[in-house]
Amino acid sequence: MYNGRTDLVEHVSHFNQRMVVHSKNETLMCMVFLSSMGPVAMRWFDDLRAGSISSFKELTRAFGSLFIMCSRVPRPLDSLLSMTMREGKTLKMYSDRYWKMFNKIDGDFDNVAIRTFKVGLLAEHGLRKLLTGKPIDNVRQLIDHIDKYKRVEEDQQLDKGKVKVVF
Repeated sequence: MYNGRTDLVEHVSHFNQRMVVHSKNETLMCMVFLSSMGPVAMRWFDDLRAGSISSFKELTRAFGSLFIMCSRVPRPLDSLLSMTMREGKTLKMYSDRYWKMFNKIDGDFDNVAIRTFKVGLLAEHGLRKLLTGKPIDNVRQLIDHIDKYKRVEEDQQLDKGKVKVVF
């Protein structure tokens, strides 16, 4: 559902991928596209002048011109350089912030992602020590290591919260 705040180019692209087998049927494409609009976009559509749209391409072009301010602007690669784990914060918090920023960067920068994630960890963090001692080759391996350390972190948090009962 397009809500007026998300990336419209991404929305149209996903819609086109789902409808690829029906792409030659303009009427169907337009009608089904309307069902993917949330209330804001539907109000825009309801205000269109009758007969002002004659093709799916025109519909998506008009849609795009109105909601263009919602398009995602890629972040520069150096945005990752400013990402650091803050003292007293968990690996999960750092990891969530890091990957959110990483996903806003266009391109294939796995090697940079691995290095900047490692450098952003606290110097004494066990994961940083592991990544320094045993370098990895791809982001999938990095994510696997992060997940293991997050589970250990969560277990430690649970252990801190437990109350010992002595009989």
